[in-house]
Amino acid sequence: MLVIGLMSGTSVDGIDAALVKIEGTELDLRVEFLAGQTFAYPEDLRREILAVCGGKALNMAELAKLDDAIATQFADAALKIQSPGCKAELIGSHGQTVYHRPPTKGQLGYSSQIGRGAAIAHQTQIKTISNFRVADLAAGGEGAPLVSKIDLCLLSHPTKTRAIQNLGGIGNVTFLPPKNSQDEETKIFGWDTGPANALIDLAVEQLTDGKKTYDRHGEWAAQGTPDKQLVAKWLEQDFFQQSPPKSTGKELFGKEYLARCWQDMDRAKLADRDRLATITELTVASIAFSYRQFLPQMPDEVLLCGGGSRNSYMRQRLQAELTSAHIGTTDEIGINGDFKEAIAFAVLAYWRVKSIPGNLPQVTGASKPVLLGDIHPLIK
Repeated sequence: MLVIGLMSGTSVDGIDAALVKIEGTELDLRVEFLAGQTFAYPEDLRREILAVCGGKALNMAELAKLDDAIATQFADAALKIQSPGCKAELIGSHGQTVYHRPPTKGQLGYSSQIGRGAAIAHQTQIKTISNFRVADLAAGGEGAPLVSKIDLCLLSHPTKTRAIQNLGGIGNVTFLPPKNSQDEETKIFGWDTGPANALIDLAVEQLTDGKKTYDRHGEWAAQGTPDKQLVAKWLEQDFFQQSPPKSTGKELFGKEYLARCWQDMDRAKLADRDRLATITELTVASIAFSYRQFLPQMPDEVLLCGGGSRNSYMRQRLQAELTSAHIGTTDEIGINGDFKEAIAFAVLAYWRVKSIPGNLPQVTGASKPVLLGDIHPLIK
């Protein structure tokens, strides 16, 4: 089946579209990457999304308008990623996360991804699956991370342990034991590790008055020296200490969190380059800390994906912290790191129409495996 995966993460830097050919079911799953492209949001729409993610209130009419505008951008991306000889039969659209609340004792979690699937199906005339997180949430799960089962099926190694570390706005990890090991599926671990690029991007925007939105290859941070005492203080925050399953978002690691970090860095009188190095070090240190605290063993390999995998400085710092593991990228083993999340939602859509559960309860905390996603068929 030819499937399109659509994904826009918490960085809101555009819509990743991947066209893939999928065969098999689960452990025999085969995915061929045919095309991938990132489509930037119009700047006014991106600003509006970021404002809503930051807590801007909308009335229902305004929410409907935003929902439709995002759906149109996703539909356009799906149409443009196809070529005359490669027409998709199915779309898996993650949508745009604007709010995520993890579950608490006695209360289900809540997660809102807008860019409605019905509108995408209507505009593209392709069956569309969306709202992937709600079924896991309804089963008591975190609704995240949802990529771990795909990682199991596509990225396990016969003899090595692997950690697949996504570095989007928020970081998440999947720990994979060797393929075909006893009780392989039950020995998988996964959780959100904390901020990846979210705070770094906000810091760059603040330091440049909005002229830049990210630190290309980590070149600016590489010029500075991180204040490790501050990083150690920040790691005392409750989320980092909390045992998995756990998930997070910009509701926690957003502008207010950065403002508190900024006050600490003001008191420490850090130069701009040192501030960026220190914020980047928080991502590195939070990953290393969570591996040491919550994994059964350190992995043989850590394979990075997402936009942060292109940050050379961050990769060097991770290698310095995780000396026993080889730090690489998923590109090295045939899965495009820039489009891995989009590929994952193509697979989840494929599993949905084949009635195959997409979550791993031990990762999300759900009570059972469930079918993920709402189906939006064509109505002609």
